[in-house]
Amino acid sequence: MVKRQLPNPKDIFEYVQFKKPTFNGRQRRLQDALTIYDLRAIAKRRTPAAAFDYTDGAAEGELSILRARQAFEDIEFHPDILRPAEDVDTSTEILGGPSAMPFGIAPTGFTRLMQTEGEIAGAGAAGAAGIPFTLSTLGTTSIEDVKAANPDGRNWFQLYVLRDREVSYGLVERAAAAGFDTLHFTVDTPVAGNRMRDYRNGFSIPPQLTVKTVLDTLPRPWWWFDFLTTPKLEFASLKSTGGTVGDLIGQAMDPTISYEDLATIRELWPGKIVIKGVQNVPDAVKLIDMGVDGLVLSNHGGRQLDRAPIPFHLLPRVVREVGRDATVMIDTGIMNGADIVASVALGAKFTHIGRAYLYGLMAGGRAGVDRTIAILRSEIERTMKLLGVQSLEELEPRHVTQLTRVLPVPVAYGEAAEALAPTSAPVRTPRATSKAAAKPRTKAAAKTPAAETAAEAGTTPLEAVEQSSEAVEAAEKAVAD
Repeated sequence: MVKRQLPNPKDIFEYVQFKKPTFNGRQRRLQDALTIYDLRAIAKRRTPAAAFDYTDGAAEGELSILRARQAFEDIEFHPDILRPAEDVDTSTEILGGPSAMPFGIAPTGFTRLMQTEGEIAGAGAAGAAGIPFTLSTLGTTSIEDVKAANPDGRNWFQLYVLRDREVSYGLVERAAAAGFDTLHFTVDTPVAGNRMRDYRNGFSIPPQLTVKTVLDTLPRPWWWFDFLTTPKLEFASLKSTGGTVGDLIGQAMDPTISYEDLATIRELWPGKIVIKGVQNVPDAVKLIDMGVDGLVLSNHGGRQLDRAPIPFHLLPRVVREVGRDATVMIDTGIMNGADIVASVALGAKFTHIGRAYLYGLMAGGRAGVDRTIAILRSEIERTMKLLGVQSLEELEPRHVTQLTRVLPVPVAYGEAAEALAPTSAPVRTPRATSKAAAKPRTKAAAKTPAAETAAEAGTTPLEAVEQSSEAVEAAEKAVAD
């Protein structure tokens, strides 16, 4: 029987410490944000629906962004035990220069609409953290002002080839003159994606007042105060070209863009050039063979072609074909430092964050962007320590298994197609990482007879899928014959 005694007040105060109150509302909100999703929740409360949905939304049914995020959640880490990793090194070399962490800030348009500090906050926070900042052609801060905000850091410029090619050439020359060291040549926007949230919100630049927008803004007077008491919202790098905002957006989307434009821009640009928006293996191989300095596997954050390939799923196949020495980067769907670690393990040299950065910006301006970076840094470091790796170079494909929810349906005809027709939910299977298993194989997208009898026969789900794959290959061969 434990002996009872009266509580000693001195002992109580040893066990309990009272938290000092934080009277600064912004600081208190950001301190309480422990994840990027926490920052998103704050951003949604503090930003009018049209501006928030422009950031948060995607094209059509928004399947691409949902699948991209799900792909990162559907991974399994394989840590090494008894490998001390007390101090981890998150630094890397990317495109001829250093970065303190394996991610940078992606280019985003209309940024000052989300929060008035816009690109100045992003560039300043990136510089302070020692990571690159990328300015969009449709940015709301000029090339020269971004350089002033991040004078000693790495600034990159994202280029849309406009219908008026001379305007694009002028932007390339200005970015080079300002000391930007890398150009991101964007290739996935021949036309604008169908972003339905924007249509439903009546989204425009500048914002148009309707009964709906007024009612939505009433609980957020600080946003309108910032909007009305700061410089005019415009595409800062394009303001000298004339035309309305709609005209400029129309110029930015050009279905005639081609490899000839890439050749011209390469001649104009003195620094590193990266192709942003690569979505299949053959294009990746062709571009690397052409000698570009890097690729960004991206579906534009799900904002262009909905149901586009998932960059994280595409990553291992591209790396396998172009080689691990090629500079392959990735964006779309990153919401956690563990997503970044998994990408590096599977061969990405670098990653980019877009919405995660904008959530922080909307939640608290420059301090919110700092908080975004701090959250991701903490998650990266903790994940590396738990995996037992001390540097990014130690991360390997064996550390990560990509689990799949959806498998591609094989293309077959006639009797073979009927035999392979899906009947129900797909078998869930991890991605093989051995050299032998890495060879491309066609997998059935549905529950096959082998999978249905797996439980009875004692066959594992992976073995069932492999058996199904063999059946698919035999059927395809029969069709071919």
